[in-house]
Amino acid sequence: MSAAAAPLIWEARRQQIAWRESRKNAAAKPAAAQQQKTEQKAEPIVSLAFYRKHTESMLRRYLYASMKVGRAPSILGDPVGRGWVSSRPVKTFEDAVIFVLDIEMCLDKLDPLDRQMLSRVVIQEYTQAETAQLLGMSTRTISYKFPVALDRLTEKLLDSGILVIPE
Repeated sequence: MSAAAAPLIWEARRQQIAWRESRKNAAAKPAAAQQQKTEQKAEPIVSLAFYRKHTESMLRRYLYASMKVGRAPSILGDPVGRGWVSSRPVKTFEDAVIFVLDIEMCLDKLDPLDRQMLSRVVIQEYTQAETAQLLGMSTRTISYKFPVALDRLTEKLLDSGILVIPE
């Protein structure tokens, strides 16, 4: 690893810690106290943009694992139960099944539009312009909403423990 990349990694780690702390604080405090806090002191917004490439690679890994399991990736699929969170590498058939079910559980928590955009751009590898045409939207709308959908999925993956950033 080069010395130039080290500050970026440290910053990413700080962002992950700040993101977790902000999630804990938001869940612990009531809405009125939260509003008072924002009026008094504006805190910097922690961005999940750093993890977008990780999320895209997880979706591609989901495509590969679902084909390995023998089922087509079902982004618009029906609800499925799962055994436990799969944050370790997929080595056996059972690991692949659990990984696929975990990713589908996170995808089911997204809006239908978010799932369609993610399936078209990441899994089916359409361009954003082609995706916009298929969904009947403008390219500008897709270019704005796609990163937001990736961030929402990243948040779901981080919350469930599927996406684990090394410490």
